[in-house]
Amino acid sequence: MSTDPYPHDSTDVVIAGGGPNGLMLACELSLAGVRPVVLERLTARAEENRANGLVGQVVRLLDHRGLHERLTGSAEPPRPVPGFVFGALPLDLSAVEDNPLHILGVPQRRVEQILEERATELGVEIRRGHELTGLSQDAEGVTAEIAGPGGPYRLRARYLVGADGGRSLARKLSGIGFPGVTRDDTVSRSAHVSVPESLIDGATGGLDVPGYGVIPPFMHHRTEHGLIAYGPFPGRPTILTTMEWGGSGESEPPPMSLDELRKSARRVLGVDLPFGPPEGEGPHLLRLLTGGNTRLADRFRAGRVLLAGDAAHVHSAIGGPGLNLGLQDTVNLGWKLAAVVRGQASEELLDTYESERRPAAERVVTHTQAQSALIAPGAETTALRVLFAELLRDPGNARHIAATMAGSDVRYDMGSADAHPLAGHFAPDLTIEADGGPVRLAELARTARPLLLDFTGDAAAAKEASGRYDRVRTVTGRCSGASHGVSALLVRPDGYVAWASSSPEPDEGELGALRTALTRWFGPAA
Repeated sequence: MSTDPYPHDSTDVVIAGGGPNGLMLACELSLAGVRPVVLERLTARAEENRANGLVGQVVRLLDHRGLHERLTGSAEPPRPVPGFVFGALPLDLSAVEDNPLHILGVPQRRVEQILEERATELGVEIRRGHELTGLSQDAEGVTAEIAGPGGPYRLRARYLVGADGGRSLARKLSGIGFPGVTRDDTVSRSAHVSVPESLIDGATGGLDVPGYGVIPPFMHHRTEHGLIAYGPFPGRPTILTTMEWGGSGESEPPPMSLDELRKSARRVLGVDLPFGPPEGEGPHLLRLLTGGNTRLADRFRAGRVLLAGDAAHVHSAIGGPGLNLGLQDTVNLGWKLAAVVRGQASEELLDTYESERRPAAERVVTHTQAQSALIAPGAETTALRVLFAELLRDPGNARHIAATMAGSDVRYDMGSADAHPLAGHFAPDLTIEADGGPVRLAELARTARPLLLDFTGDAAAAKEASGRYDRVRTVTGRCSGASHGVSALLVRPDGYVAWASSSPEPDEGELGALRTALTRWFGPAA
């Protein structure tokens, strides 16, 4: 075993996996004053783009960290979208009140780049070309065995987090099971292509295919023979994707090529779809996937090893829920793990990570499996789609589906049966008139500290944070614009409301509940 070539042989937290989830966790830990080391087996960021955007509450979460502006280049806050798609059915949200669904059309490769830049700014140590190969743990910490460019070495840490994907070695080494189902009846083909200008439908921006009709843009389009999706992303190469059930009748699908994509498109549509190779130097997408996994770890923690993102759950990519689920895992875990490492909380706080995030993962499994059922071939599925489309025309049903896809339908248990309606939900983006002028709640959240916002006349709620000013930031003032009926609220670093009041003058009962929430989440007063 060679000597560790780094200036220290121990750290607070080892993160196995330097993708978006691992990098986001590293940023959160660093903001909380904890020193992580990220291990990533790849020597450079992957060129392949696994996702074309962010869907759901994660868009608002990134706004809480100032990353939304970096990704969009605009200081404008996130806005909900007027429509989306569910199971290859249009989801009209234009008439939905309090629409919860946000989308950010930024490729995963760019998200990872921004997160790596932010982690570097925060002083995070990222070791590329270093791979976890083994681990052992005791009552005091974890010893990670690592293969690096200079040979194998060991690194000691208080905790280790596996953010190393669906085939997570951290999960396997810690003995955590990964039950679920594997499907092998689908073949998906995706490629960057160029399409003739004559095929672009002027009304919709979709493809007007001779002998077939219009394929809408940015939607899964189902036929009785499969699925096709056309993605004319601005400033990026166009993506064409097909999905077939049972493939082409061969035991193994032929190697992926543009010609195989043409054949697949013809089988799905029943006519030829003219397209050519992509323009530009690339790298260009050319991908074939068979089958798929739906699996959920039987626990998210084994001693001092925890799992996040795909290491804890894998599912269909339909509807784009992966980064929404995984990045929210890491932000939920980050502040809790930091509090334990710094001695500000007991390990019981870590138990709430699984109790809160597992239901969110279960909901993603539910809605992705439901969508997969809605896109399958067959007359029975067609009949189901007709009925489901009728149900989606009702704004109440549309909002329910939008909340499910956003992840806002999951409410965390804040420990009180009669808690305020906002408690357990992601905080609304209030605008506060404070001493320095108007400021959005999302802007106050940039430092990842707990926030106690008090709009009451005598600041009675803010006074309850006495003895915790080193941990909880208090802001007094008045709420301008939509107040959502609150006079005070306690917001955790992950953006979720731990306590709220609608009373102009909270009584002793409400203030007692606030004290309980402060102690439960952020420790006793000094």
